Amino acid sequence: MKTRYLLATGLAGLIAAAPAAAQHTGHPPATPPSSTADSHAGHQQPQQGQVDHSQMDHGQTDHGPTEHSPAHNSAGERGQVDHAAMGHSGHSAMTGAFGPYPIGRESSGTAWQPDNSEHRGLMTSVGDWHLMGHADLNLVHSGQGGRRGDDKTFVSGMVMGMARRPLGQGTLQLRAGFSPDPLMGRRGYPLLLASGETANGRDRLIDRQHPHDFFMELSASVSHPIGPNSSVFLYGGLPGEPAFGPAAYMHRESIMDSPEAPISHHWLDSQHITFGVLTGGVVLDRFKLELSRYNGREPDQRRWNIETGPLDSTAARVSWNPTDELALQASWADLKEPEQLEPGVDQKRWSASAMYARELSPGVRSASTLAWGRRTAERHSYDAFVAESSVKRDLWTFFGRGEITENNELIESEDHHGPAFRVGKVSAGAIRDFSVADHVKLGVGGLLAVNFVPDGLEDAYGSSRPIGGMAFLRLTID
Repeated sequence: MKTRYLLATGLAGLIAAAPAAAQHTGHPPATPPSSTADSHAGHQQPQQGQVDHSQMDHGQTDHGPTEHSPAHNSAGERGQVDHAAMGHSGHSAMTGAFGPYPIGRESSGTAWQPDNSEHRGLMTSVGDWHLMGHADLNLVHSGQGGRRGDDKTFVSGMVMGMARRPLGQGTLQLRAGFSPDPLMGRRGYPLLLASGETANGRDRLIDRQHPHDFFMELSASVSHPIGPNSSVFLYGGLPGEPAFGPAAYMHRESIMDSPEAPISHHWLDSQHITFGVLTGGVVLDRFKLELSRYNGREPDQRRWNIETGPLDSTAARVSWNPTDELALQASWADLKEPEQLEPGVDQKRWSASAMYARELSPGVRSASTLAWGRRTAERHSYDAFVAESSVKRDLWTFFGRGEITENNELIESEDHHGPAFRVGKVSAGAIRDFSVADHVKLGVGGLLAVNFVPDGLEDAYGSSRPIGGMAFLRLTID
């Protein structure tokens, strides 16, 4: 009770302080020219070594060959920063690794997001190589109420790096991602209504979020233009991400500021760490078609190693970005024995999503995601629905998410499954960043969650509306 009171009090303090902070939006504190403090487009010189792609005016950006620019003008330049094109508002000519479009379109794996999504990172060049990196590290205290609740302090986050260079007329890209999640222990952290994976190879984790593996991505890709606005590409990862679902939740601008995993994770994006992926695709201007063969088994409880397995599963995805603000996708997957605790049980999954992002005014951004996922096993289907959104104003970010899942893993039986229950969750929170050095910010945040369980689960949880919350510190390097 004391922990929940502290979490609620901390969150209330953050929200109460926000209006006072917002009153000074038009007059931010003076910062030295080299600071990475939030910039109002057109007010500051772009920072050397960093490009804020959320401020890109794509009408003034070299996205590769178009009907007005012959293909040979961009051959070998795709994926490189044209520093001559960088104006006072931080515009960049950097395009995607998989095709001649804005780099802001690319997210986790080969997934797309809106073209004008926020896309930050430290940048530099070494010879023909262009390098980018960023890090988000969280210190989190989770307090979950009710009979199934628990408390835990843990670390989470990710460190990502990218290197790319021209390869003939196309682009070669290498990516690596790492997570401190294994430090929290094999049982992960308490999170009501979450389920999936195992800590010991025997029992399913229930009302806990499993840690992600230390190796989040080790991938390589090559692309080659086949027309003014089209290309083909090949992507491989050990681990990597197959062509299924929207971008992974920690990469979605609509919710990336929340340290809380979604309870819909195993419907939509749990495959973002897959040990063995091979994806081929074709980009046709604003459309993308792709097909993956991959190891369908979820990672086991050993979180520090690299696993191997046959490429026995298949996924297909079609993506369409009709405007710079909108990204749509629909995908399907056929997974071979994905669950360690369910040998011989295959799954089929479907998903569809819409992501929206735009700059509302200088220094103010908004992003939202709507998604649906379905997983089918042994002739039974279970759905999940997600709606999430964030608003960023200077150094403040407010975020929220609502979810509904049909889950048959909350009550365990001899065959690891019980009856299916429709459950829900709504969470909302805020974070305030403070610039502590060039390219370094420290954030203080909190969130409060209300969980919704039906009558059949009320006795198990001790309430029909059990409460949870988190307080967290975040170190960002970008």
